Amino acid sequence: MIYIHIPFCKQKCSYCNFHFSTSLNFKDEMLHAMKTEMMLRKDELRNKALKSLYFGGGTPSILSVDEINSLMDEALKYFSFENDIEITLEANPDDLDKKFLKDLSGTPVNRLSIGTQSFFEEDLKLMNRAHTASEAESSIKRAQDFGFENLSIDLIYGSPTSNLEIWKENLNKTISLDVPHISSYALTVEPKTALENWISKGKVISPKEEEQNREFYYLSDFLKDHGFEHYEVSNFAKPGFYSRHNSAYWKYQEYLGIGPSAHSYNGFDVRSWNVANNQQYIKKLLARNWAKEEEILSQKDQFNEMIMIGLRTIWGVDLENLRSKFNDHILEHFQDEMKPKLEEGILIIENDHLKIPERHWFMADGIASDLFIVE
Repeated sequence: MIYIHIPFCKQKCSYCNFHFSTSLNFKDEMLHAMKTEMMLRKDELRNKALKSLYFGGGTPSILSVDEINSLMDEALKYFSFENDIEITLEANPDDLDKKFLKDLSGTPVNRLSIGTQSFFEEDLKLMNRAHTASEAESSIKRAQDFGFENLSIDLIYGSPTSNLEIWKENLNKTISLDVPHISSYALTVEPKTALENWISKGKVISPKEEEQNREFYYLSDFLKDHGFEHYEVSNFAKPGFYSRHNSAYWKYQEYLGIGPSAHSYNGFDVRSWNVANNQQYIKKLLARNWAKEEEILSQKDQFNEMIMIGLRTIWGVDLENLRSKFNDHILEHFQDEMKPKLEEGILIIENDHLKIPERHWFMADGIASDLFIVE
């Protein structure tokens, strides 16, 4: 699969410090550099038949439909698209006007991931989002009117401007809009952001973990009652609407990231990433030089990552794969750390897969980290 990281963004949100230029010359240079990177790295993917193509990063919907098509055409020079390929475009609600959606509906893009965040005005103001609550709702309806049924929206819970009753209203609105995929995350306070500054000055109260815990489990129960499957800690989908792209990450499959700061993985032991600086990225690629760095993942790194990712999913960690992949020292450590958690019921084994029972998913990252090799 290919992930195309778009470095264009028109706004600063409360948890992002980056704000990129969208001038014509910059866009032309950047798109040319990204196409050059795709050409230079065409042989990195073993599987040339793509199941997923994902436009993410900054604000991909800032691109014109012609520019989106040109990137897909470039990919088709070196790869083939499977008949049921999932092609996702991330978008902000305020970018999804009628003209853009009409033009986009004539392209191979067949899935939209809409950065809704909330249907509550005070939440959006706190997160410094450019769209309003009514725009969040209307953008979803417009997308559906133009034939986009495979929609995912992001929702943030645990905001200081919200509470359980408001969270329930957010979820009721989501269900009424018939959205088949939801990614939902607790509001976190990132360093050097406006939100951190407001909290430090007492303008906003800090998010409370107990409130986030309560809203997380209400979210899970509510969506399951409405036909969703909770297939990853932060992701819920109606049957047939799992994110194919993200599922590939969670199953340790190879992927190729194109664009500044994009990451790639060979499916085994090599992780690579592109330079983050836009001008350096363009300069290197226009000179047809490599714009990436890479690291060889140690056995410890591979083990820790497999545990962390696997225990966040409905599939869990494949123990047979673990036993075939790692040495006796790692496996002995794993057995020693796993045993007491199995006895406590924090971990379970089903069909030779290690899992965290869903009632403990809010603490999944902490449970997984207890199994890590740290030396």
